[in-house]
Amino acid sequence: MPDFHPSQMEAIQHNTGPMMVLAGPGSGKTTVITHRVKYLIEHYGADPSRILVITFTRAAAREMKERFEKLMSGSEEAAGGEKDGLAGSGYIPGAALRVSFGTFHSIFFTILKYAYRYQASSIAREEQRTGFVREIVDRLDLELEDEREFISSVLGEISFVKSEMLDLNHYYSRNCSEEIFRKLYQGYEERMRRANLLDFDDMLVMCHQLFVQRKDILKAWQEKFQYILVDEFQDINKIQYEIVRMLAKPEDNLFIVGDDDQSVYRFRGSKPEIMLGFPRDYPSAKTVLLGVNYRSSMEIVETASRLIQNNKKRFDKKLEAARGHGKPVVTCAGKDPQAETLQIVKEIQEYVRAGFRLEDIAILYRTNLNPRLMVEKLMEYNIPFTMKDALPNLYEHWISQNVLAYVGAARGDLSRGNILQIINRPNRYISRDALEGLNVSWNAVKSFYQDKGWMVERIEQLEYDLQMLKNMPPAAAVNYIRKAVGYDDYIKEYARFRRLKPEELLEVLDQLQESAAGFKTMEAWYDHMEEYKEKLKEQAQSQQKKAEGVSLMTMHGSKGLEFSIVYILDANEGITPHRKAVLDADLEEERRMFYVAMTRAKDRLHVCCVQERYGKKQEISRFVKEYLENGKAGRKR
Repeated sequence: MPDFHPSQMEAIQHNTGPMMVLAGPGSGKTTVITHRVKYLIEHYGADPSRILVITFTRAAAREMKERFEKLMSGSEEAAGGEKDGLAGSGYIPGAALRVSFGTFHSIFFTILKYAYRYQASSIAREEQRTGFVREIVDRLDLELEDEREFISSVLGEISFVKSEMLDLNHYYSRNCSEEIFRKLYQGYEERMRRANLLDFDDMLVMCHQLFVQRKDILKAWQEKFQYILVDEFQDINKIQYEIVRMLAKPEDNLFIVGDDDQSVYRFRGSKPEIMLGFPRDYPSAKTVLLGVNYRSSMEIVETASRLIQNNKKRFDKKLEAARGHGKPVVTCAGKDPQAETLQIVKEIQEYVRAGFRLEDIAILYRTNLNPRLMVEKLMEYNIPFTMKDALPNLYEHWISQNVLAYVGAARGDLSRGNILQIINRPNRYISRDALEGLNVSWNAVKSFYQDKGWMVERIEQLEYDLQMLKNMPPAAAVNYIRKAVGYDDYIKEYARFRRLKPEELLEVLDQLQESAAGFKTMEAWYDHMEEYKEKLKEQAQSQQKKAEGVSLMTMHGSKGLEFSIVYILDANEGITPHRKAVLDADLEEERRMFYVAMTRAKDRLHVCCVQERYGKKQEISRFVKEYLENGKAGRKR
């Protein structure tokens, strides 16, 4: 057997009963899981077909299975030559093929298939689910600026209500009124049942109901799976946990592996409280800490540990680095976002000259709105990059489209479609019926309201505003639309209606104005938008081929990955922690997310912030202050 740390060995050799393995970042948890399965088979005589390994993603299940098969193929060779004493220790040929590896959804759907004869065609496709909600939105005649974003958010809330087993009558929607959300939820459920379809959350709900109502079926599955191992346990939600607990009875051979400090999916119902409550639910459970980080340098491990210890709801743990000392963590403050991105680009070029590959470098950020300037700068310097998620095009956001429609109207585009984008943003109470023909005539609109003097005044004010905008440079035009025309006030009103934080929508306008400031003429700005759109398209196409270049991704998206060099963008209050994080639980999740981002780095970690954004002074993130306190957290620039 390889040379394992004593804590890893204790976890691998665990036989029966519950065990919780607290696996710090880079501590070799996958190795522990695969070797423990091997040990169960070869030393305790466990039947491979009665071992279940549950992961959260198909990719993780596939990787786990491949690693286990490779491990067991080595055992087969050894057994053939009666090496390592395996021939007489319960070794079973072909065992790797009989162990069950799968996601929660794939395992639970298999159970439902046997019970209800469901097929793969019974699972609703994403476009079907979206279509069902869109039908109800249309039926309710809801006025939405971004229907796609609203539907996506509502589907997320429907999923949350199901996975948390919440009473719909006591659920407070984040996107709309409770009455509207109930109609959307109930309408969606009715359409799904009529089409005889399931979504992923239904698999969990129905499996739970099946086990509660049919003890005979539950008993059969309990006998099928004698040993249950759960990876990334910190990401489990309430209903998944309830089902796994039922499945593990009566022997409770439940082996959970995870890190409460890396629980970052509260919006999906996962929370560290479930893992923190495991010793209470299983008083006889043994606990093992995998506290040796084999990935990162001592400086990175110690700096990240100083940060995460500020969370109150966590298991106290001491982590150490197997690799020893490395380079100090660098905290750098740029004058503004332009200076920040330029500094990073220059340093990337230096790293390449020093012999690092672009693929060794990752740039992490809190949300997909953050990296636009970074992307533009990488494009400008011809530095290849790859993105895990498609970057939304700022200029195609509905808010940007509204602003550009104002500019277009000022420059002569009076097409009905263009004017409809601006006519009641802000609300002037002008009827669509007043806009006749393919092109709008302001005289005709005034004639439509000739007996209403106050309406004529509003139309004349709009005409005046468009005349003022006509020859303005880009940044001045955006500012005029926001302040003089009153578009900012309209956005605040819309945010109230949608229960959104107005700052999130106003940031789109700030970014648009920031972009406009770089151009003297509208023509130059339009050319930039078109070039940016084409480069994003090229990026998306090259993504499908082979990922080459610097990796750009959200902190969420970086989970489970590692890079030699990591840059964290925009470590400022309001971004990380995000401005929407108000409750203590939200702030602790934000801190865990920052911790995940820091611990992706193996050799070099750069945490970047800005002193000023959109002409306003910015405060450095409290997370930076926390890891700098009581420690030598490296250079500060």
